[in-house]
Amino acid sequence: MYYVIVNPASKSGKGRAIWAALERIFKEKEVPYKVLYSKSAGHVTKAVAKLTAPDKTGKEKPLVKLIILGGDGTVNEALQGIYNFENVLLGYIPTGSSNDLARDLKLPKDPASILHTILEGRCMRTMDIGLLTYGNTSGKRSRIKTDSISNQRFFAVSSGIGFDAAVCEEALASRFKKTLNKLGLGKLTYLAIALRQLIAAKAASCDIYLDGEETPVHLNRILFTAFMIHKYEGGGFQFCPMADACDGKLDLCVVGNIPKPVILAALPTAFWGKHYIFSAIRHYSVSKVTFRTSIPLWVHTDGEVYIQSDNITVSCLPQKLKLMM
Repeated sequence: MYYVIVNPASKSGKGRAIWAALERIFKEKEVPYKVLYSKSAGHVTKAVAKLTAPDKTGKEKPLVKLIILGGDGTVNEALQGIYNFENVLLGYIPTGSSNDLARDLKLPKDPASILHTILEGRCMRTMDIGLLTYGNTSGKRSRIKTDSISNQRFFAVSSGIGFDAAVCEEALASRFKKTLNKLGLGKLTYLAIALRQLIAAKAASCDIYLDGEETPVHLNRILFTAFMIHKYEGGGFQFCPMADACDGKLDLCVVGNIPKPVILAALPTAFWGKHYIFSAIRHYSVSKVTFRTSIPLWVHTDGEVYIQSDNITVSCLPQKLKLMM
């Protein structure tokens, strides 16, 4: 039995139509399945929690095969609901706007091709995931409605604090994003918001504690830091081209005291992973990092933003996720 979770709003509202085509493959192959359509923020997490939690007697369910048809954000929501990662196989059919997970996994662009490979069951791999823990959850809340905010969140692709998370937060609440997505111009939303956020970014200092070191790396000014499991973020930016999703490490891209006009020149170079030519941009590879800032900043996990914080700890959980590919 496969459980298929579909985000019908993905791919500029084409998610439901893509699923309709894929559903025929299940029927032709006579493969048992159940489908669930995501409805709102947090719905996928609750659904996955129900599917993977032990029964009323406390006995764990047999191996659960989940297929996510959506974007990186839908995968992120699913991760939060998994009760026992050892007992779950995850398949992913990307229909999002950025699809950074699929880009690094080198998945085919044809959804039917991906589904056929999943159903054949010949290729399995394990992958690291990240775990973000909030040391402070009293900051400003996102405009996205949610029932509650957990002090921990898993992520599959990346997490970030500062400028990149602020862009995600505004984009998630943007009333123009859906319109531009339908016109195939969704990236213009992020471009306009990024320019506005860059101008409005407040000065903040930070202390970075790498792998439990008592003496932090101190920066008088921080624009943002990306904590990467995979190479890509934000629709193809190679913030950490050296990242390996199977090495048990987080790769950090730390953008420090860099003049705003210079960052406009630096950001495009990140598409090719060449931004480290700028001395104010640093790279670190760690298993765990604690990040403390002088003021609360927006924090994201796979582009999902819930709260500002001035104290977070990010860890790599090696080989935690089992993928059907």
